[in-house]
Amino acid sequence: MNTTSTINNWIAIQPQDDVIIALRDYAKGERITLPDGVSFTLLDDVPKGHKIAVHTLAPGDDVMKYGFSIGIAQEQIEQGSWIHSHNLKTGLHGLLEYEYQPGAKVQTDMPPEHLRSFDGYLRPNGEAGIRNEIWIVNTVGCINKVCEALARMGQSQFGSRVDGVFHFPHPFGCSQLGDDLKYTQQLLASLVEHPNAGGVLVIGLGCENNQVDEFRECIAPEYRGKVRFLKAQETDDELEEGLRLMEELVEIAEHEQRQPLPLSKLKIGLKCGGSDGLSGITANPLVGAVADMLVAAGVRLF
Repeated sequence: MNTTSTINNWIAIQPQDDVIIALRDYAKGERITLPDGVSFTLLDDVPKGHKIAVHTLAPGDDVMKYGFSIGIAQEQIEQGSWIHSHNLKTGLHGLLEYEYQPGAKVQTDMPPEHLRSFDGYLRPNGEAGIRNEIWIVNTVGCINKVCEALARMGQSQFGSRVDGVFHFPHPFGCSQLGDDLKYTQQLLASLVEHPNAGGVLVIGLGCENNQVDEFRECIAPEYRGKVRFLKAQETDDELEEGLRLMEELVEIAEHEQRQPLPLSKLKIGLKCGGSDGLSGITANPLVGAVADMLVAAGVRLF
């Protein structure tokens, strides 16, 4: 477990670290006193989120942060100096092959008993959704604007009865052939079968390569009961007909009920929101700790 300490405007992550992290902009000449009574003067201006050397480091020394080496000193770094790319280099330079070598196995705690389940929607293929929405999936990009308009109208008319009405625009489906078309169909079919969709309206134009009737066969049979299909060129008013079909889907979705499901039914995507000087000591460790607990409970992370 990290032994983190913070004194006013800086933070130390591990006692053996060679650096502290500035929590505000520091000016050259300011003094910092460490918990052990050691005091020193800053030799450089140090921006918020950046590293300050608390020990003098010789060229070639490992620079420790988080209790691990984060790089190698390129030059003599005096106590109180700003450590950044001008005096720190990677310790992996020249390494062509890298193999992860974990240390001692860490025992990850399971989430508390009352957090090992969630109320979700169990779908026909056993997947679990956390929302019950109506989705509009078009077979071809030519009718994106029609579908966008229909989604707005559907949200206004049915939004209070489901968790929302959404359209997913794309530019594909028109002049595609072979594997190119097949991959588009697979991707769109995966949207139709997404567990957060309680009902799906598939809309085609009528002249595209990704024809509605052909695309219908790409959808798993157990899902077709919650899907309605519309060909715009065969309809006098595609907006009116789309709303009529959407109302049928809303009625289907309203019969879906939340039920307690194990966390192992969840799939969660993790994405970097953009690193800064503090993410390594705030958001990243938090996400890591939560991810460890979720994985221990069987959750699939992507």
